[in-house]
Amino acid sequence: MADEDESQDQMAAEWEAMMAEDEDGGSGAGGGDASGAQATRVLSQDEIDSLLGFDEQGAGEEEESGIHAILNSSLVSYERLPMLEVVFDRLVRMMSTSLRNFTSDNVEVSLDRINSARFGDYLNSIPLPAMLSVFKAEEWDNFGLITVDSALIYSIVDVLLGGRRGTAAMRIEGRPYTTIERNLVERMVEVVLEDMSVSFEPLSPVTFKFDRLETNPRFATIVRPGNAAIIASLRIDMEDRGGRLELLIPYATLEPVRELLLQMFMGEKFGRDSIWETHLASELWVTDVEIDAVLDEQLMMLERVMNLKVGDTLMLNATPESEVELRCGGIPMMAGSMGRAGNNIAVRVDRTLKKLGD
Repeated sequence: MADEDESQDQMAAEWEAMMAEDEDGGSGAGGGDASGAQATRVLSQDEIDSLLGFDEQGAGEEEESGIHAILNSSLVSYERLPMLEVVFDRLVRMMSTSLRNFTSDNVEVSLDRINSARFGDYLNSIPLPAMLSVFKAEEWDNFGLITVDSALIYSIVDVLLGGRRGTAAMRIEGRPYTTIERNLVERMVEVVLEDMSVSFEPLSPVTFKFDRLETNPRFATIVRPGNAAIIASLRIDMEDRGGRLELLIPYATLEPVRELLLQMFMGEKFGRDSIWETHLASELWVTDVEIDAVLDEQLMMLERVMNLKVGDTLMLNATPESEVELRCGGIPMMAGSMGRAGNNIAVRVDRTLKKLGD
């Protein structure tokens, strides 16, 4: 017991000596050790925000950095669809004309951005109050979402009901939208959906139908929260009034036309050339091919074939009246009877053999 106590005391003394040496080495002779000072430097709040990716100065920018960008890296990992940008550009031009006719006012529509996000994260980021319009793509048998913010709702109501220009749209908080407001917004959404159908028509005919209008994001769920979706943000300006409209199309909805949306330009055929196809077809008709006339076939053991010698005789189960089979590349094509035409052996075609699978 005494020996154990002495060994424990000795170990404790050694630990104290090691700790004292570490403290002396960390402080340095005059506190001027650069490595020691760097190891004990405390990060400022700006450096911590930059490291985590929550830089307030760049809060309005789309790009993220730091750990925040790593955590949200899955938001931008989805494939890019070049043709979808062409469709949205065409939609913007058509909406400018359609909304001018709808409101009888000078309307300018601009495309702010196109990005990808999870559906659940998008619903949580919608500023309320807003109207969420669910629409269905008939041919694709799936749904999409159009979000109209409160500024655009009151602007549309003000314009359609004859509000004077130069006055800010009144916004009354804490009350649900009236039936008149819902009906006017529904009419505007139907105009947008009609333009969307026309915009997709050169790529793939599709009809977008209005399904329902919701004010609670929970009731506008069309896919699972983790599913990816394309979000196009449109800005609609009517001189001194306007607002924002966001179009959300899940990737699952676009799956039937995914191959078409991956094209770099409209009508891309991925290497196909109709002129070359026509030329190839015309040349095939004048191509020389070899035809084999088969009198008879026999199945033999490999041993017997290997033992065949010069002078051996093979007996064929064929007579002068037996039918001859004509083959091209090993494929039976026709059948006929063999005869003689002058100094040549000839075969008269009697019937055409059925193709495999017929």
